[in-house]
Formats: sequence, C-alpha cells, structure tokens
Amino acid sequence: MAKRETTKDKILNAAEALFAEHGFEQTSLRQITAEADVNLASVNYHFGSKKALIQAVMARYLEVLMPALNAEFDQLEPRAQFSTRDVFDCFREPLNALKKVRKGGPTIFLSLLGFAYADIQGHLRRYTMEHFGEVMHRLLALLHVANPNLSPADMFWRLHFVLGASVFAQVSGPALREIAAADFGESIAADQVVDRLIPFLAGGVDAPTA
Repeated sequence: MAKRETTKDKILNAAEALFAEHGFEQTSLRQITAEADVNLASVNYHFGSKKALIQAVMARYLEVLMPALNAEFDQLEPRAQFSTRDVFDCFREPLNALKKVRKGGPTIFLSLLGFAYADIQGHLRRYTMEHFGEVMHRLLALLHVANPNLSPADMFWRLHFVLGASVFAQVSGPALREIAAADFGESIAADQVVDRLIPFLAGGVDAPTA
C-alpha cells in the first residue's frame, strides 16, 4: 500500500518543483500553497518562513550527498598522491545517489544549487557550512593539496566556474545529448555526460595562472 503523502511532504515536493523551474526569488509562497493545495498557515506551521522551507528542500539532497562525499574523501585522503581529477571523481557516486531522493535527483539538485547562487541565497551558504562545513573544508583542503600553487582567491574563482559548468551540463544535458546525436552520431546516456564533464572541470582548475 502506497504511503500517504503528508501535508509537509506535499509542501516540500511542490516547493522543490517550483524552485527548480523558476528559482527561489521568482517563486512565491502563494504559488507553493496553490501547487500543494494547502493554506499558508500550513507552511508557517511546518517551516515558519520561506527561508526555512528553502533550506528544508535543499536538506533532502544535502543529507544524502554530503555523507557519501565524506566517505569518498576518506578513501582518497590517505593516498600519497592524487590529482584534481581524483578529487572530482569523488563526486560521481554521491551525485548518482541523489536518484534515491527523486528521479532526476542530480539534475534537480544542481538546478537548485545554481539558483541558490544566482538568487544570492546567503542563508543557504550559512546553513550548508553550519551542517556540512567539515565536508566543504575537506574538499578545499584536498584541492589545495592537488594544486599547491593556487592561491585561495584563485581557487575561489575556479570552483565557482566549476559549479557553473556543472549546473549547465546537468540542466542542459538532454539538449546537449540530442545535438551530439544529430550532429556527430553519438549516443550518450545521461550518466555519461559526467564522463565528459570531469576532465574538463579538472583541466580548468589545473590550468596555469595568468
């Protein structure tokens, strides 16, 4: 017997779908309540504010991604030598695990992440660092080991370019695969886009400074 969707889940699912399509700033609580078929009092009761609702939507993905990523870092860190590509390869399985959250989970998560930066959701950065700061610090530390000549400022810019390319590749993946099939006769599955993306990202981070 299918589990009955709770009011809280209805709100989360409606908010996630609207946020992923329109962004956080462009989605109102009125739109969310209409989509979820609930009243505003229900949103306030379960979440208290729009910011808390945004954090709850992201938490469903981060609570799967971050522990899995941390486990991958546990395997990488003891190695005597590793490259930027090795660090980015750590994201493969954790991102794939987001399919357990929802069908298309990796694409939805990266779309939400893209809007988090585009809409300047500073509270999300604070939430992420408060709950998963250790994992983020490990990521930076591993990348600095792989790229000891990069300054913190250079790493900041390159990681945000990495984020932008990753969001584009995932969100635009279906269109890119159609073009590849039509123009080059290539049949590429969604998961194989990551195989094309990771070497590009690693090359960008490893590139010599100007």
